[in-house]
Amino acid sequence: MKKSLLFSLAMIGLIFSASAQKFCFVDLEYMLNKIPTYTEAQKQLDKVSEGYQKEIDAKRKNVEVMYKNYQAEQVLMTEQMKQQKIKELEAAEKEVMELKSAKFGPSGELFKNRQELIKPIQDKLYDEIQKYAQSKTYDFVFDKSSGPSMLFASEKFNKSDEILTNMGITKK
Repeated sequence: MKKSLLFSLAMIGLIFSASAQKFCFVDLEYMLNKIPTYTEAQKQLDKVSEGYQKEIDAKRKNVEVMYKNYQAEQVLMTEQMKQQKIKELEAAEKEVMELKSAKFGPSGELFKNRQELIKPIQDKLYDEIQKYAQSKTYDFVFDKSSGPSMLFASEKFNKSDEILTNMGITKK
């Protein structure tokens, strides 16, 4: 009996404490796309990425040409020549994979460029969200754009535009 009474009191306490918490949500994707420096940085990254991809595609095409030449000429080659050409093909393929990793990998140039260009903008936005939440005494701020974790949200709790205004960015 005492256990069920304590459990009931604990549940009532949780309900009252939960109702006292304030929350809102923001749409980070929407907000970032409204920040001009972010959209410019994104365009720069897209250009850089495109250049890297062209470089990789050119090397890959070169490997394909090497392979076609090998297939066409292999009947005229000695076993030793075939082995040498296969080694050259494998080395060229490995070079393409290494280049792709160096440009697009988790520690690649594109990631480093993204860190240099976009991370400061994101950090500034996160700081502004934190300041906003503290000034309005919100206990939780959710991100609407980060996937299916928020199944429904009333727009009255969306504070994205207020935070952008605080950053000096006007709604277009």
